[in-house]
Amino acid sequence: MAATIPMQQVDHFGPVAADYAGFRPRYPEGLLQWLAEHAPARRCAWDCATGSGQAAVELARRFEQVIATDISEAQLAAAIKHPSIVYRRAPAEACGLADYSVDLVTVAQALHWLDLGRFYAEVRRVLRPDGLLAVWSYGLLETDDAAINHCLRGDYHAIIQPFWPDERRHVEDGYRSLDFPFPEIRAPTFVLTADWALDDLLGYLRSWSASARYRASHGIDPVAAFGTRLAPLWGRPETRRIIRWPLSLRVGRATRRRSERSTAG
Repeated sequence: MAATIPMQQVDHFGPVAADYAGFRPRYPEGLLQWLAEHAPARRCAWDCATGSGQAAVELARRFEQVIATDISEAQLAAAIKHPSIVYRRAPAEACGLADYSVDLVTVAQALHWLDLGRFYAEVRRVLRPDGLLAVWSYGLLETDDAAINHCLRGDYHAIIQPFWPDERRHVEDGYRSLDFPFPEIRAPTFVLTADWALDDLLGYLRSWSASARYRASHGIDPVAAFGTRLAPLWGRPETRRIIRWPLSLRVGRATRRRSERSTAG
């Protein structure tokens, strides 16, 4: 019998690493600042399943050191470089960090790929007392034009819907159906925004794992044909439009262990 591969050891984004690095939206600065302010200290943050480092580079502006891990060599090769970031190829469930060495753990748009039981055990092992775990996701984008939004939802999404893995449903429900065994903290509402021309939007669509699976299955790029249909609605290709993604955020705090409470008391 073949061995079962842990979920996070499946590299969903290696084939689209360049598009991922170039076209994925940047996370709101207010989100990373809020997390830094609520962490017990700013010594070390672990950005798990970092991809090409969109969250890690913002954390590096606020923490002395950031350890950013991923299983994808292609993603890490395309990651944003920063002197305070150490990139490592490692699964989420066995990151190699020392016990109680991290003030904040972040998982951006990737919790649905992980073996949650093993990952949460790893989080408890590496977080310092009162450290934070923050996970977030974002679903379908909206532009400033209703006709473009209708085309995106009714046309492109219909074409590639069969090529999303089952785990994608957790992104759509904002991770609310996933187990999250940490005392939760109420967080503000954050929104991702971008100012994009048509080629930026099409590059983002190519960064989807479902788009890569469609290409592998059919041998053609679904984004190219969709771009032809979308162009008359967009107007001049260089026209820039505001793109928005509502962001779903869950934040929990590591409870102090009994031995630590008695020692502190």
